[in-house]
Amino acid sequence: MRRPAGRPGGRLAGRVALVTGAASGIGAATARRLAAEGALVGVADLWAAGARRVAERIRSAGGTACALRCDVSQEAEVKATVSELTASFGPLDVLHSNAACLDRDVYGRDRDLLDLAVEVWDRTMAVNVRGAMLMVKHTVPAMRDGGAIVLTSSVSGLVGATDHAAYGTSKSALTGLVRYVATMYGSRGIRCNAIAPGLVMTDAAREAMPPERLAEKAAERLLPWPAEPDDVAALAAFLVSDEARCVTGQTIVLDSGTTAHRPEHAIRAWERAKLDR
Repeated sequence: MRRPAGRPGGRLAGRVALVTGAASGIGAATARRLAAEGALVGVADLWAAGARRVAERIRSAGGTACALRCDVSQEAEVKATVSELTASFGPLDVLHSNAACLDRDVYGRDRDLLDLAVEVWDRTMAVNVRGAMLMVKHTVPAMRDGGAIVLTSSVSGLVGATDHAAYGTSKSALTGLVRYVATMYGSRGIRCNAIAPGLVMTDAAREAMPPERLAEKAAERLLPWPAEPDDVAALAAFLVSDEARCVTGQTIVLDSGTTAHRPEHAIRAWERAKLDR
């Protein structure tokens, strides 16, 4: 099969990349960035129409992309997605496993652990953890030696909070998975790292967070600006490039300094809670 050409001149020119959760937010930004760097990109998402829109935007900008509908929690769908992409573009070089369960009826119900419905826990783990594992399981055999994998974790997997225990625990699991994948396949030159973002100002975040909550988040940061999806995409593009050839098994925090200092906001919240008792 003749391999399609990616955009010439980029540091990922001609490489084949698969991005999951790519219909919006971080995944869409990463798919666009990898394509701009020259990669041939599979834009995978459960939301097929969104994936098609992102792929079309990449093609309109002169890149190469195809849209792939995939529920990452289902092994048959993951296997079919990888097969479809490699049949179109050839062996894989890059995986960005970014899909996560942020549906309102799952993430929105992930509040107090004592009231947590088991189905919310199970669906969170199925998408966030099993989905990442299945993607690794089926992309590594289809990956050329020297490939690179990035998982999207979260600062929620590194520090505790008073809500979203299922989500945070699932992201903690990815930190461990990164180390195992890096260890198991490093002899093939395959690298695996994770990015742990804090608040990222996706369209969904802007719609969901009221002004007072955004102000609270701003008070937690050391820098005057929050992360944007393009900031995560830029780090992902670096991690899968040859410039990061000696970086593997790491979880890199991208949070504008939120977790780099004493959590004064959390301390104030505890003090207010004591007064309310």
